[in-house]
Amino acid sequence: MTVNPELLALGELSLHGRLVAASNGTYQGSVSLDGETATVVYKPIEGERPLWDFPDGTLAQREFAAYVVSEALGWSVVPPTLLRDGPLGEGMVQLWIDEAELGPGETELVDIVPQGRVPDGWVGVLDALDGRHNPVTLVHADNDALRRMAVFDAVVNNADRKGGHVLNPGDGRVYGVDHGVTFNADDKLRTVLWGWAGEPIPPGLLDDVRRLADQLAGGLGQQLCELVTAVELTATRERCSTLLKTGTFPYPSDDWPAIPWPAF
Repeated sequence: MTVNPELLALGELSLHGRLVAASNGTYQGSVSLDGETATVVYKPIEGERPLWDFPDGTLAQREFAAYVVSEALGWSVVPPTLLRDGPLGEGMVQLWIDEAELGPGETELVDIVPQGRVPDGWVGVLDALDGRHNPVTLVHADNDALRRMAVFDAVVNNADRKGGHVLNPGDGRVYGVDHGVTFNADDKLRTVLWGWAGEPIPPGLLDDVRRLADQLAGGLGQQLCELVTAVELTATRERCSTLLKTGTFPYPSDDWPAIPWPAF
């Protein structure tokens, strides 16, 4: 999805309302410039809740850093995002993504199904019990867009890939949102996209990661150092190296919960 960069950066930002389900201050709004308007998400830095394991920088900076890496990979996993001033101060502004309406029999790209009934074209993640103690399986679609997202999450060390953070606009693309808890130097990967753990990463995706690793040693690394710490940048480069060395989707860590809670 493309948008005029000047619209996001220079457009007048007006707020429509607060998204009350978000744990940090998150607002839906719009930016308008020269007769052009777009709906956006705005997360002011002043609305962030301190996190013990992300003491450096801001969550807004990490959201923007995730977008920078997504663009460097050429994958457009993250909607257009930037840092700018707004009605409540500096924060993250991101293009709003409208999801497609589901037709009869269609489901989201991440879902819960009765245990043992993983549909064709889907992969199982884990078996569990639902709120009524029925055996169920967490599943996600088996497609290239989600494979890119899973590798992207491994690169940026995403600690919060919930099912609700996977957006399907219905045009063949898949977007991920809410990347405030990324780039930690410790392994904190938590995701609902574990269905390919241990399987080979497609060669084309590895080629993109290799190019990213080269960029991280140059200008891209310098840009990210303004958004995350030098230690976190080094850890990002090491994660790229690990993916290139193993050539496989990572397994969950034994030292950190593998699935975010809630999962959706």
